[in-house]
Amino acid sequence: MNPLDFSVEELEKLFTLANDIENHPQNYAHACDGKILATCFYEPSTRTRLSFESAMTRLGGRVIGFADANSSSAAKGESVSDTIRVISCYADICAMRHPKEGAPMVASEKSRIPVINAGDGGHYHPTQTLTDLLTIRSMKGHLDNFTIGLCGDLKFGRTVHSLINALVRYPGTRFIFISPEELRVPDYIIEMLREKNIPFEEVIRLEDVMPQLDLLYMTRVQKERFFNEEDYVRLKDFYVLDTTKMELAKQDMLVLHPLPRVNEISVEVDDDPRAAYFRQAQYGVYVRMALILTLLELV
Repeated sequence: MNPLDFSVEELEKLFTLANDIENHPQNYAHACDGKILATCFYEPSTRTRLSFESAMTRLGGRVIGFADANSSSAAKGESVSDTIRVISCYADICAMRHPKEGAPMVASEKSRIPVINAGDGGHYHPTQTLTDLLTIRSMKGHLDNFTIGLCGDLKFGRTVHSLINALVRYPGTRFIFISPEELRVPDYIIEMLREKNIPFEEVIRLEDVMPQLDLLYMTRVQKERFFNEEDYVRLKDFYVLDTTKMELAKQDMLVLHPLPRVNEISVEVDDDPRAAYFRQAQYGVYVRMALILTLLELV
């Protein structure tokens, strides 16, 4: 499952369902009675795994699974293909996170149940992208005609790559990429934007572009994606969003962040009404509830 597997119209239906769940949770409390979600997480995760578990539990279903590869048969050398064949016997739907790019796709080809990609390597993080889109749509009322700044680790950040690929389908989107040279957006994304004639610019200083932004998507510099400690230490504090920088922004700009935050957003920003990242985490539960219902064909 990738956001691009859905048409814009299908995404609209998904987000409308998610908003209905938000407003009328009691109507969905037993929608997944008797259903089981398997969370197969070969890589550590707090937010994504618990968000899926919360979503299924709120729908009345149950959850089985493992939280890292060492507590699964992968530690004995079992392939993803074999694991999903077995999981298909135990559960009705699966959410899989894996450090290898494409692993959830391989699993989906061998599975008898729907497989949701909960993040694969530095590749994509589709349900985070659905969360991001739902947050923007719910708080802004639409998904087109925005200038969005993406700041921080744009090279390894799978949330960034997924979001760019999703937003290019909406008219009037303009990107500003804010990163140090070493963490710039990969070439394949730049080529795709040029092919589609979508406006973008690459800058190093966040302050220079703050007044232009309708949305600011902050990301952390991910220690686990670096090959050496020196590069990580040098770049981890490159950007810190604080109240001084927020004073440069539009009054209705939204700040998003996939979390976890390290120190790239100062805690003093949390009280700013434009800080949307904790509401974003709540929207993540609603959109995963909507996704589970849709994939299980219960709506």
